[in-house]
Amino acid sequence: MFKSSLGTLEQFKDILEALPESCYSKSCEVLSNASIGQHTRHIIELYLCLLNGYECADVSYDRRERNRKIEQDPLYAIQQISWIQDNLEKPNKPVTVSYDLNGIENYLDSNYFREVMYNLEHTIHHHALIKIGIQHFTDLNVPESFGVAPSTLQHRQACAQ
Repeated sequence: MFKSSLGTLEQFKDILEALPESCYSKSCEVLSNASIGQHTRHIIELYLCLLNGYECADVSYDRRERNRKIEQDPLYAIQQISWIQDNLEKPNKPVTVSYDLNGIENYLDSNYFREVMYNLEHTIHHHALIKIGIQHFTDLNVPESFGVAPSTLQHRQACAQ
């Protein structure tokens, strides 16, 4: 689980490093006018919510910072991803995930490993959207595996044999 998460984040850093800075924070029509930077910020902030909530075992993805520097500065985003990679591997423990539904605070019992897996799946989903934005703006060669779930890649490989 950690290996997949760290590898996915490393691949993301590589892509951000190769991405022309001019298209990082540019509004993209095919992404409902969101930017690659906004999707990047969203991924990073969910990981930060999990890591910041680890000690007190209280995680709220709703209470994100929404730091515009992440969505406007790809180098800063890469630094944040590196920090996440350096701090992600922790022992499993119970956590409570709080979320707001129609103005009512709700709570779910979960655990750290489950939330790391949630963040991995969430990241892959947003990578698929980011890939669309990259293809819209550039001719950058994005790996076929970017934005594709590991189980899908394994299925494709089994079908090819």
